[in-house]
Formats: sequence, structure tokens, C-alpha cells
Amino acid sequence: MGMGIGIVLLVIGAILSFAVRDAVPGVDLSMIGYICMGAGALALVLGLVTNAQATRTKHTSVIERRDDQV
Repeated sequence: MGMGIGIVLLVIGAILSFAVRDAVPGVDLSMIGYICMGAGALALVLGLVTNAQATRTKHTSVIERRDDQV
């Protein structure tokens, strides 16, 4: 989920920074786009780190064996 959000933020940020030429009074759309791209890059890095940690875990199963002797 983190990687998907990161990609979406990167795309939205790139659109706001490079493609939108409209002006909103009091709002710098280019800066908002750069902030979104930075947050998207951070989300991608955190998603990759947490995914790498999840694949390094070991799963062990304990099997209890009982030999009944009379």
C-alpha cells in the first residue's frame, strides 16, 4: 500500500509542478507539486524498506513428537 501511495503522490506532484500553468491566488502550485513529489519519494523508500524487512523474517514450525511406550 505504501508503494502505491508513493507512486500516486509522485504522479500528482509531477503534474502540479510541470503540467499545470493555471494560477491560484496565494497558492504556489509548483511548490505543492514538489512537496508531493518529495512525500511520494519518501513513501516509496519506506515501502521498500518495510517490504525488505518482511521478506527477511524466518518462519519456523515446531513439531512435537511423542513416542508412547507401554
